[in-house]
Amino acid sequence: MPKPMGAVKQAIPATIGGDTNVAMHSSGNARPTATRKILPIVEGLVLLAALLAPLLLQDYLTVFATRVIILALFALSFDLVWGYAGIMSFGQALFFGSAGYGVALLARDLDITNIFLVLPAGTLIGLTFALLLGGFLLLGRHPSSVIFVSLGTLTGSYAADRLARGWYYLGGQNGIPSIAPMSLGSYEFTEGPAFYYLVLGILVVVYLLCRFLVRSQFGLALAGLRENEQRIAFFGYKAQHLKAIIFTIGGAVAGLAGSLYAFHEGFVWPNMVGVVVSTQVVLYVLFGGSGTLIGAVIGAVIVEGVSFWLSDNYRDVWPIILGLLLLLVILFRPLGLISFVLGERERVGSFGARQKEKRDAA
Repeated sequence: MPKPMGAVKQAIPATIGGDTNVAMHSSGNARPTATRKILPIVEGLVLLAALLAPLLLQDYLTVFATRVIILALFALSFDLVWGYAGIMSFGQALFFGSAGYGVALLARDLDITNIFLVLPAGTLIGLTFALLLGGFLLLGRHPSSVIFVSLGTLTGSYAADRLARGWYYLGGQNGIPSIAPMSLGSYEFTEGPAFYYLVLGILVVVYLLCRFLVRSQFGLALAGLRENEQRIAFFGYKAQHLKAIIFTIGGAVAGLAGSLYAFHEGFVWPNMVGVVVSTQVVLYVLFGGSGTLIGAVIGAVIVEGVSFWLSDNYRDVWPIILGLLLLLVILFRPLGLISFVLGERERVGSFGARQKEKRDAA
């Protein structure tokens, strides 16, 4: 007889293991204990630093910081896919770059630069490409292996790179230069504090939506999927459908980031859809910490910041130094830098504790 949904919801927290934030009392009953939540503190500190950055940085550093925030938004898209669903996508740049090319063509050929048109268009482009690729890789008759999906996304990114380099309409090796600025009525968003706070506002909104998503019942199923896919399937969830949904959402977020990046940089080029950028976003999440959202943001900021400083001070050997730093973090802190302050239970979520509290209150 199939399990009732209530039983399924209560059983999922057991699949994601670890501490359930309960303490045993002399009566033998379990009761949740109050634990300090570190994640909101980290998120608040990061937001505060981001809000103050333009007031403290020189103009050229504000431009650099804007680029970093866009890349942090891109990193969020990969953390949704890998950190929560366990899908190793080596082709995340395909959605990022295709959206960048799409809005660049809208600006070049149709003179469309309105923010309320180009950003939704870029998001839709990323979503569509992710839906098509995800449907092919994840929704077959038999469940797809991690290796198959990884190589499939890698192949898609490589093919898009070669296509962009060889297609004259897309500018070939040179890409599409001199993209007109994004506009809102007669106002044009150019490099500087205005563009910075626009991008920061978009990042905050998307982050909150992602946080809501991963703390919902859908996110709980994703957490169980990442830890034990077979058990989640046993509970009656269609694992491959869950993967396809989050893969598509990740593609939409990457498309939004790619649109912003194209207008901020003023041009697009084949590397934006290629393997190098796809690998770059993997490093962001590995370095910061997967499955936390804020870890992806921190990873993008630190990797880009350290790269900028090393390239300025050690121009000949900076890639080697950066590579060694990344290797050391991955070897000794496999859960990323965020694991220094964030416990495993809070990283996964405290769904079970909240349910227990509600039952006790009743």
